Amino acid sequence: MGFVLAWLPSEHYVRDIFLITLAAAFAATVLSIRFYLRITAGRCFTETKMEGKTVIITGANSGIGKETAKDLAGRGARIIMACRNLETANAVKDEIIKETNNNKILVKKLDLGSQKSVREFAADIVKTEPKIDVLIHNAGMALAFRGQTSEDGVELTMATNHYGPFLLTHLLIDVLKKSAPARIVIVASELYRLSSLNLNKLNPIGTFPAAYLYYVSKFANIYFARELAKRMEGTKVTVNFLHPGMIDSGIWRNVPFPLNLPMMAITKGFFKTTKAGAQTTIYLATSDEVANVSGKYFMDCKEATLNAAALDEEKGRRLWEESVKIVKLTPQEPKI
Repeated sequence: MGFVLAWLPSEHYVRDIFLITLAAAFAATVLSIRFYLRITAGRCFTETKMEGKTVIITGANSGIGKETAKDLAGRGARIIMACRNLETANAVKDEIIKETNNNKILVKKLDLGSQKSVREFAADIVKTEPKIDVLIHNAGMALAFRGQTSEDGVELTMATNHYGPFLLTHLLIDVLKKSAPARIVIVASELYRLSSLNLNKLNPIGTFPAAYLYYVSKFANIYFARELAKRMEGTKVTVNFLHPGMIDSGIWRNVPFPLNLPMMAITKGFFKTTKAGAQTTIYLATSDEVANVSGKYFMDCKEATLNAAALDEEKGRRLWEESVKIVKLTPQEPKI
């Protein structure tokens, strides 16, 4: 009897086998999810060439903006990298030229959080550029807990992600119309679903946590894009907007320690690479399939649906009217 019992598995052995099996099942699940996310990520297959096209990309010195610039440069486009950090932008410019053999890459200073900077950038473009074929509103920022206020007295996340692009579009609209057919591409986010837009607090200074305002700004991007598309009807300037996916990019660098540790594990494990995240932007900037499509939301290079709140046209119109006041459009500046 004692001999038989000696060959029975011990309690520790059973526990170890259980833990090993559980760990293996968890690892297999994680790898399966990661594989699924990779194979279902959209990819732009169009081989459209962009020779003779001028493309402005905000925030083109990093993340999906950099990948977008690299791809379009590889297609022969003339790229204007509109960036806040000129040192980084010039290094990326050299990298893109080396990789694509396209030396038609310009770097120009643009801080979307500063209305003065937006006006200076736009004035330079209007003076020096006879046409703009594609304007890509890619740049964005996200703060963590405590917000900041721009030099114009506007909450910085909203100033950078919504009011800056809103103002820039107005100031460049005449060039875009003259260049028609032209395209405006706006990088929004599915994270808009986690927020609501308070029309009575469109300068939400003091909101805590400030990270929530990233979601709000993406909601504002959607209202802006839909209203802009309506106002562009008949001009041959199309306006489309997109969710790039959850991206492993620098936008998460403001998450403080120790919260950045699990965030880093999640981003590295499950989020898209910046190259994968740029695919829908590239698709909307180049594909003949969307040449006559406007006012639509895209995800993974396919049209996607919005929730009911995002379809509220009256709220979008009111946001537009209040945004005109916040960016202080003058009678002499272009109107849309």
